[in-house]
Order: sequence, then structure tokens, then C-alpha cells
Amino acid sequence: MSLYEGAVKKPIMTSLCFVAVVIFGLFSLSKLPVDLYPDIDTNTIMVMTAYPGASASDIENNVTRPLENTLNSVSNLKHITSRSAENMSLITLEFEYGYDIDVLTNDVRDKLDMVSSSMPDDAETPIIFKFSTDMIPIVLLSAQAEESTAGLYKILDDVVVNPLARIPGVGTVSISGAPKREVYVYCDPNKLEAYNLTIETISAIIGAENQNIPGGNFDIGNETFSLRVEGEFNDPREMENIVVGSYSGANIYLRDVARVIDTIQERAQETYTNGKQGAMIIVQKQSGANSVNISKQVLNALPRLQKNLPSDVKLGIIVNTSDNILNTIGSLTETVLYALLFVIIVVFLFLGRWRATVIISITIPLSLIASFIYLAITGNTINIISLSSLSIAIGMVVDDAIVVLENVTTHIERGSDPKQAAIHGTNEVAISVIASTLTMIAVFFPLTMVSGLSGIMFKQLGWMMCVIMFISTVSALSLTPMLCSQLLRLQKKQTKAFKAFYGPIERALDGLDVWYGKMLDWSVRHRAVIIIGCILFFCTEPVLCQVYRNRVFPATRQLTCGSETGTAYWYTQRNCSGTFSADH
Repeated sequence: MSLYEGAVKKPIMTSLCFVAVVIFGLFSLSKLPVDLYPDIDTNTIMVMTAYPGASASDIENNVTRPLENTLNSVSNLKHITSRSAENMSLITLEFEYGYDIDVLTNDVRDKLDMVSSSMPDDAETPIIFKFSTDMIPIVLLSAQAEESTAGLYKILDDVVVNPLARIPGVGTVSISGAPKREVYVYCDPNKLEAYNLTIETISAIIGAENQNIPGGNFDIGNETFSLRVEGEFNDPREMENIVVGSYSGANIYLRDVARVIDTIQERAQETYTNGKQGAMIIVQKQSGANSVNISKQVLNALPRLQKNLPSDVKLGIIVNTSDNILNTIGSLTETVLYALLFVIIVVFLFLGRWRATVIISITIPLSLIASFIYLAITGNTINIISLSSLSIAIGMVVDDAIVVLENVTTHIERGSDPKQAAIHGTNEVAISVIASTLTMIAVFFPLTMVSGLSGIMFKQLGWMMCVIMFISTVSALSLTPMLCSQLLRLQKKQTKAFKAFYGPIERALDGLDVWYGKMLDWSVRHRAVIIIGCILFFCTEPVLCQVYRNRVFPATRQLTCGSETGTAYWYTQRNCSGTFSADH
């Protein structure tokens, strides 16, 4: 028993199967994350190593070169570049596309562990940065303060950053441009020389005094207590009473040789919002999280967080990427709906049967909804690529169904029983339907094998189109004949209202058939003229396009200006002869 014969003879089972597909598809749609682009992992890894106090030449010789020599052996490495500056070494590794960036990151980490023992003692542990679209901030918030400017960083870190970081799906929350508290100790060099003290001695004493030291445990009865010596300063003014030395039998205090100032750190980066200085809070998502939902939760949490802030600290929104995502997705969704509407209208105008239009209207969304199951299984998102695939596929998924439906309709108009017409009509065109689908799959399947960044972008497009075309073919060979057997009947005499509405359309289509028949008959009788005309058309088209391009668009010529060779652009616009601009 063939697929279409079984579908016609068991309509209930066929209907339940496709209803299950619709339910799973809609459930998958409700769970799919919404994002602007597919999840793209770049092929670049950066290794950053800090070496405080070292010059650029020291960084180059002691940090960058040993790391480069070790990282050169990483597999699938395409390019390696480095930059050595004061206090910092930056190495960029570019890999071949098509390899798992997580595996490459682990390989880089293993190589760094091998060379860690030969690094300078004061050099910090290398930090690995892996770039992907998840690193793009989804929300940028502004924070401005009046009296609380000095403690703005601490306030935001305690009241805003920590609660936002606990929102499900949020990856990291960082603060930029906010002043940090810093305590400066300004020593008088004359006094230091008089008391035979040095800056290094004072720095070591301050560090030793500002510590909490565990002192072990002691027992009292049946209980054990921990002993800890708490020496951290609660107030910077306590530092003035530190004994930094002795002179002539008298203690020398820090206040005798230095000034302690509690202020804010000198900032290398400042943030301004509407011309007013403040801070910026950057919210990034976790890998695979829903950007739109995270943005909504962050914005919903802002009023609650604002109540816990001092009255002079105000939060605002700088950038909310969910607006751009929603606008883009909404525009594509509207395009998909309009395309669906226009396809249904065209089908009705050409078929002239509302029952046939209903059948087509059912098969179109079913094929599109089934594609959401594929997105959910593969872990993809609703983005501009997936929605573009749906927009492209709308006009294609109806082809197979229309071919089957039109042939079944022809059998019914000849007097066949609807069920027999559905089976025999589908059997006649089944091979043609499958062949046309394989042809379309042959067009889009190569997109799934494109390498590089373009392959990452359009791989989803290729797979989506292949899945949708496969589902549409299965639907055309099973659901469409089943619906034809249940809904289509021999066309009865039409009402006057229907004849008045559809009569002009039918006459226009009949006229188109007559004109096409005459043109086809003439073409068959004049084969040589048709072949020569086609050859001339395809040969002269590039020449005509080039002539049109030269007249309308700028033509590029080389222009030598002194020792520089640039490009001059001449425009053949009216009243503009002789005018050009040169780009060196």
C-alpha cells in the first residue's frame, strides 16, 4: 500500500499524525529563544597576560615570545599575532573555520599550562577570551548620581549588579566608567630622609597591618572556637596611627611622614549620558539564552532596584537590543503573513474553488510549523535567517500540493469517485512531485556545506529549506489527497453571485490559455527563430547591462596625482560635465 493510498483509506489516522506535528511544532515555537542572528562562534581566541611594572621590551622577551613559541603548536592554527605593551601582552590566535572553538580553547589552555612554570614570578595567569555573538551586550543601562558619586561603583555593585546577575539567562553584568574608591598615601620625601625611611618600608608595613590573620583554634569545655586576628582598617584615618619606625627612641607614626587621603581613583575611562557624567552597566547573556526574555526581565527589575538606591542615584536605559530584535522579527513575521495571504488569494483566483483553497491553506502553515520542530531539536533560535527561510519557502511549499490537487480535481470533473480520484490522481504525479522536490533540495543543500563565516550564517537557511521542502512533499503525497477525498466534490452549477465575481477572472484565464497555446504552436513551428533569438538575447544582455551601468552608475578610472595613484569617478549627469572627485 502506497503512502497516498494509506492516507486516503485511513483519514482519521492521517489527520491525527499531522495534528500531532502541529502541536509539537507550536510547542517548540513557544520554547524557542528569540535572537537577532544565529549563534556564531568566531575562529579567534585572544590570550591576555598582565605583567605589572614591566616595560614593553621585557614583556616581549619574557612573556610574549615564550607564549608564542608554545602556542604555535596548537592544532588547526591559521594565523598568530602578538602585541607587547607596558604591563600587558596580547596574543591573537586565528583558527581555520569548521572546528569546535571549545575544543580549540581547551587545547590553548593545555599549552598555557605547560609554559606557566617558565613565566616571570610577578606575571599574572594568562586570560583566554573566546569571541561569539553571546558577548554582544543585550542591555546597556546608565547610572547618574549627585552626592553619591564617590561611592557610585560600590552602590551599583551591591544594589544593581548582584540582583541582575541572578536573573536566569544573564551571563555577566559589569560596570564601566564608575569611579572606584581609592586611598592615597602621600609621603614627604624630606621627612622620609630625615627618619631614614623608604617608600618600600612604609608600603610593606601598611600591607602587613591591613590583614585578617587566622590564629588557629582553642577549646573551651566541649566546644571549639576559631581564633582570628582582625587587622583590616575600617576607616582610612586609622592608618595615620601606624608605627612605621623609630628615631632616637621615639615611635614614628605614618601621620608624621605622610598624608592619607580617602578619594576616588583617577579614571582612564569616563561615561557620559546626555552630557552628564555617570556610569554604564553592561548586561550580557549566557550562551543560548533568550535575549528578548532577558531584556524584559532586566527592565522589569529596574523599578524595584531603583527603590533600593539612594535618592540621588538614577538608573536609565541607553540601549535595549531587544527593541531592534523585536522590530526585525516583527517585520519578517509581517512579511511571512502577507506572503501567506497573497499565496492563498492567487490560489483561489486560479483554482476558482474555495474547498481547494482551504486545502492549500492547510498545507502551507503545516509545513512551516513543522520546521520549528527542527529548530528546537538542533538548538537553533528564531532569528532573521530562520524567518527569511520561512518567507522564501512559502511560495515553494504550495507547488507540490497544487500539482496533486489540480490532477485530483481533473479526475473528479471527469466523473470519478473522490477517493478513487485522490488515489489515482496522486499516483500519476507522485514521481513528478518527488523529482521537483529533489531538484529544489539540490539547490539549497549545498548551502549546508559552505565553509567560513558565510557558511555559519547560511547553513541554517539551507537546512531549513531542505526540511520544509521534505515536509511539504510528504504533506502533498498524504494529507493533500486525503483532504481532496473528503472535501472535493463534482462541481455543481454555480450561483449567479459567484459567476458575477469569478466570470471575468475565468474569461481572463481562458484568454491567457488561448494566447499561450498560439504562442506555443508558433514556437514549435519556428524552432530556428526561437533558438537564434534566445542566443542573441543571452549574448547581448551583458553588453546592454554594461552600457546601462556606464551611463547611470559611475565608471572607475585610474588617476595619477603626483606620486599617488587613486580612483576618479566621472558622472554623466546633466549639467554636471567635467565634475569629478578623486580618492587617493
